[in-house]
Amino acid sequence: MHNSYFLLQQLSLELTEQLQGFSIVSCFSQSKDELVFEFNNERKSFFLKAHLQPDFCCLSFPSSFNRARKNSVDLFPEVILKSVKSVPQFENERCFAINLSDDLSLIFKMHGNRANVLVAQDDKIIGIFRNHQEADWQIKPSQLNRELNWSLETVTQNEPNLKKAFYTLNSEAWSFLESQGFNSADSTAKWNLLKNLKKQLEKSEFFIIRKDGTLKLMLIPVGEIIKQTQSAVQALNEFFLIRMQTHALDNEKLRALSLLREKEKQAESYITKNQALLNGLLHDAHYQLWGDLIMANLHQLTKGAESVSLENYHEPGKLVSIKLKQDLTPQKNAEVFYRKARNQKIEINKLYEAITEKQAQLEKLNRLRKEIESLETPQAIREGMAKSGFTKSQQQDVVRLPYRETEFKGYIIRIGKSAADNDELTLKYSHKDDLWLHAKDVSGSHVIVKQQSGKEFPKDVIERAAELAAFYSKRKGESLCPVAVTSKKFVRKRKGDPAGAVVVEKEKVILVEPRG
Repeated sequence: MHNSYFLLQQLSLELTEQLQGFSIVSCFSQSKDELVFEFNNERKSFFLKAHLQPDFCCLSFPSSFNRARKNSVDLFPEVILKSVKSVPQFENERCFAINLSDDLSLIFKMHGNRANVLVAQDDKIIGIFRNHQEADWQIKPSQLNRELNWSLETVTQNEPNLKKAFYTLNSEAWSFLESQGFNSADSTAKWNLLKNLKKQLEKSEFFIIRKDGTLKLMLIPVGEIIKQTQSAVQALNEFFLIRMQTHALDNEKLRALSLLREKEKQAESYITKNQALLNGLLHDAHYQLWGDLIMANLHQLTKGAESVSLENYHEPGKLVSIKLKQDLTPQKNAEVFYRKARNQKIEINKLYEAITEKQAQLEKLNRLRKEIESLETPQAIREGMAKSGFTKSQQQDVVRLPYRETEFKGYIIRIGKSAADNDELTLKYSHKDDLWLHAKDVSGSHVIVKQQSGKEFPKDVIERAAELAAFYSKRKGESLCPVAVTSKKFVRKRKGDPAGAVVVEKEKVILVEPRG
């Protein structure tokens, strides 16, 4: 309601008295949607500041103003040193004028996201502040006055379109009327309610209130009253100040909470992924079992066998098939499995530690988020975030990975980002038993599917990885693409080869449709 016709009507009356004997001595802008006027009567200055942001337009009247040395531009030279003659309010319109000598006028059009300040002379617009509002050039100041009849006849003739008929009333005014039973009243009662409301709106009483979590400047006392005054200038000044303070707090809080929510999401994702890996390892104790079965049956085994089937003593009658290295003795094969079992235990312990640490961090983030939500000043929020160690300036730089990662049916698939990244992915971020894929005979990303201990790569996982290899290659636009598939241990890089170039042995080629 801070730009309503009734408030501007009160403001123009105050400015008429305030600006008697004053002249405009400067007009300048320091930002795209902000315009400042300085009036002076040779004894003191009076400042008018128009804030015309698309999401918030408001007038304020600072007691002093220090103009910046840089990024400041003079505007509307034609009004400088012109004396103020009058400050009329256009009838039933959210516009008022400051009439100046030499038939010049400043018109303040307070129309929300279409707000603007115009310069007129002889009923013609000769200058506008917000140049993109091109329709403002066609405004005729003499035609801005509008008629509105507040009679019983108007009420009777315009039901049920009273909001259109009494267009000077905004949504807050209509909500106030509805709270008094306006909708169910007859025409005469509605007219009486409208007359009483008009009297209240024309009083010099202004209320800064908080309603539904929003700060508002009202002419009717509804909601939580924060400030009350009988001066439109003072009301607008205090409303603007509190609104800016609230806006700064909301912005600071939004930035902090967004960062904390992002960190919470990352922590939850980390815990979920690592918990899945941990569960897989906890239910996968086959290396220990294989070693135990081989040692228990050494008398039956000989060197050179490719595999052996032994009865699982945990499940009598069930055979366990074990792949062996032909060049190792049965005992050495058992030692290999025991070493892998020990490595699994180490990995399990590390996963436990990592998950526990991340859970503690998540709890800290939850506590901090609740604390930030309760703070009431931007400074307190900044200090709280600084102490927490979660501010962006204090965070360590994120390590850039040479691949993008996705998951399909529990298998992690990594895709190289560039030729140099392909080398790093293949040579540093993959295991010899991982699956390696690349579109055949064209440049493209190396694709790695991470191995899961003791498991064969499922056919649909291989096909999905091949689709990605095809998609991230020069064959992306083809209907079918041949893709080389092999174990990473059969991929090597020769000295002097360009980035991304490798030698592949024992590859298998499959045809797939490129799909990202």
